[in-house]
Amino acid sequence: MYEPIRSKSVHALAGRGQAPGQDFPHRSREEELDIQLAGHLAALLAVTDELRAVAPSADLADAAERLAGEIARLRGGEPPVRSAVAAAIHEPYPAGLHRRAHALAGRALVVAASRADTAAAILAAERMDAHTAALRDREPAGAAH
Repeated sequence: MYEPIRSKSVHALAGRGQAPGQDFPHRSREEELDIQLAGHLAALLAVTDELRAVAPSADLADAAERLAGEIARLRGGEPPVRSAVAAAIHEPYPAGLHRRAHALAGRALVVAASRADTAAAILAAERMDAHTAALRDREPAGAAH
């Protein structure tokens, strides 16, 4: 009723039968976590730069430099690409930017803890605290959650 398949399946894995690792490049779990952590920190840096454009402060400038240093460390010395003119394109209101930054710092903290990167975990936790404090300072008096 059915004719047998005479050619190799297009769904078969390429390089089957070769020694492991020869068919495509593999990364270790640590390398994958480094890439993921650098990505979260780069996103946090972008939001930090947006915040600096909306409400400049010495704390944000220091945080941006520390984030850039951590990203460079995770990327083997390659500094992050940053916009020369940061504009709050996504969220023009500081409160929204602080919420986004807090969420990104939380993601970075989870990955940093997973890979036991103390320096990155401390930086992420400090940024979470800073953005929480900034949001608290912006709340109207007597506002309840």
